[in-house]
Amino acid sequence: MDLSFLPSSWLSGGDLLQWSTTTGTAFLLIAAAEIGDKSQLVCMTLAARYRPWPVLLGAIAAFALLNLAAVVFGAVVAAWVPQQWVACAVAVLFGVFGIHALLIGDDEEEDEGVKAERSGHSLFATTFLLIVVAEFGDKTQLAVAGFSSTAPPAPVWLGATLALAFTSALGVWAGSSVLQRLPLTLLHRISGTVFLLLALAAAYRAAPADWAGVVGGWLRQALAGLSA
Repeated sequence: MDLSFLPSSWLSGGDLLQWSTTTGTAFLLIAAAEIGDKSQLVCMTLAARYRPWPVLLGAIAAFALLNLAAVVFGAVVAAWVPQQWVACAVAVLFGVFGIHALLIGDDEEEDEGVKAERSGHSLFATTFLLIVVAEFGDKTQLAVAGFSSTAPPAPVWLGATLALAFTSALGVWAGSSVLQRLPLTLLHRISGTVFLLLALAAAYRAAPADWAGVVGGWLRQALAGLSA
């Protein structure tokens, strides 16, 4: 395949040893950073409720796109949208999924046909959207952007994408093999709680730096109004 349209610096990694070293370094750094991260928890909880393959493929596609944006545009990508806006979007999205999971009643057991249909038609897109919104401008994307500024971007992208595919696969495996053995009602509660905790963490990041002072001011005003 002709790749002459790409900047030569993207593909120039010296010999195969340097390419392998850069790819391996990116893999180890990103995999270590993502173990136990929110994206892995998302994959785990979704795979526990639905078919695992659409979850895994959606996550890999999302990470491939995010890493491509990181190596192409560098840290500028994360600067396009204020971090507070991104955190607000993550909080709302995770909050909706968490509330939906908690509201599922005990009598709403899904048969295999409905479960497969939902997974096949929309789960890939759902996972893709969740990962893109949650990880846009995250520390992992910034790490990929920073690493690609000092090393050939192509092996950096490859190593980072393989690492995130690996951590996503671990999450999907845990969800489909471990959590899936739990009763459906308990599984919904675990899933909803995880999403709500992630939503609270995102909301905390979206709050102003002096949020404690702001809340304190509101409380003082409210108390003053009640005592007047």
